[in-house]
Amino acid sequence: MKKIKSICCIGAGYVGGPTMAVIAQQCPEIKVIVVDINADRIAQWQTDNLPIYEPGLLEVVKEARGRNLFFSTDIENAIRDSEMIFMSVNTPTKTYGLGKGRAADLKFVELSARKIAEVSTSDKIVVEKSTLPVRTAESIKTILKEHTNGVKFQVLSNPEFLAEGTAVQDLQKPDRVLIGGDQTPEGLQAIEALTDIYAHWIPREQIIQTRLWSSELSKLTANAFLAQRISSINSLTALCEATGADVDEVAYAIGTDSRIGSKFLKASVGFGGSCFQKDILNLVYLCEYFGLPEVAAYWEQVIIMNDYQKKRFATNIIHTLFNTVSGKKIALLGWAFKKDTNDTRESAAIYVADDLLSDLAQVGVYDPQVSADKMYADLNYLQTRPAKENEQMLEVHSNAYDACKDAHAIAIITEWDEFKTLDWQRIFDQMKKPAFLFDGRNILNHSHLREVGFIVKAIGKGAE
Repeated sequence: MKKIKSICCIGAGYVGGPTMAVIAQQCPEIKVIVVDINADRIAQWQTDNLPIYEPGLLEVVKEARGRNLFFSTDIENAIRDSEMIFMSVNTPTKTYGLGKGRAADLKFVELSARKIAEVSTSDKIVVEKSTLPVRTAESIKTILKEHTNGVKFQVLSNPEFLAEGTAVQDLQKPDRVLIGGDQTPEGLQAIEALTDIYAHWIPREQIIQTRLWSSELSKLTANAFLAQRISSINSLTALCEATGADVDEVAYAIGTDSRIGSKFLKASVGFGGSCFQKDILNLVYLCEYFGLPEVAAYWEQVIIMNDYQKKRFATNIIHTLFNTVSGKKIALLGWAFKKDTNDTRESAAIYVADDLLSDLAQVGVYDPQVSADKMYADLNYLQTRPAKENEQMLEVHSNAYDACKDAHAIAIITEWDEFKTLDWQRIFDQMKKPAFLFDGRNILNHSHLREVGFIVKAIGKGAE
């Protein structure tokens, strides 16, 4: 089997950048080049101010950058010079045409495949790294075959299973690596070539080899199952609040059942991020496409429950503050969809803030990793109101204390560790009275906060 000596990754985002950095770190004999059409993003990868925030990522990048890890906008030469090409481009949910709101938009995948076919002068292994619908590889192979000029391509599916905030750890010590390919002699050789790369640091028994279609579907369903667990526990929070039960106690009791386990049973204001909602909607679309409406409706309910949870959280704030927040300041702590990342895609904070602004609240926000420009862009994308109004009604602060000053209520949206260690007495003393705190992540000691003077409303905690 031929050893791979050169890798190109198309896409320098949340998946491509960290994945290639770890491969370069673990395989110093392989040249790894990450390419992207976004020159600003590529420039950031070559500084200590990386375009994405992940604990430990900068150290990995600095170890390999300039040695065997490179970043460039010269896509054509990178493709031409590489033996293996990872496609790690954006695959958002379609906002137009057939499949709008459900199907994955594959225009960037198609453009990448056409570029690979156009400029390649030697045989290539093409690896799907983006989250893609089942049988996308068939479309990629069709495009590649139309422009071969004698060049042979093997297409593999190698889905990522990274959790933002722990991406480096997930890459260095994964539960498993999944590689799918054609079950032909050439396809099996390609699978082994990629397996050999991961085997530099991952035990071979943790590298799962499958058929191409099984690999693609496994990624979608893995995320769907995880999101389903979150929506399941969140569906019980309203019942816990109505009955006086404690959702954390219920989750602990459920999680001790070895058949169920404790992971992804933490009640919250709702899941976000780039994968869960997109992958479930994609799964719903596939089920509808193949004439399985009952299956589609089952999985769509996971999204419906998540949207309900975000809306319910905002509504509870308004109801608790005497059915109006007009002219009142509400502080939001956190904007990223989870801690230890600056990713805001589908973050609950966006929708909670939007609902509060629609009720004419003044919103103050603090997040340790998300910029003001990003927050305003997230709100403006919803097109609920003119951008100028968003800037007037939502103020971004550089610390939690300023965000909470003169606020009537605080809502914790992201579970940043620093929120656990704030001087809550100081915060309470500078708030309007009565002072309310809505813990959307159940991360705080509520008895202590009540002693300080807060009226606490935590998700799934019943009457507090």
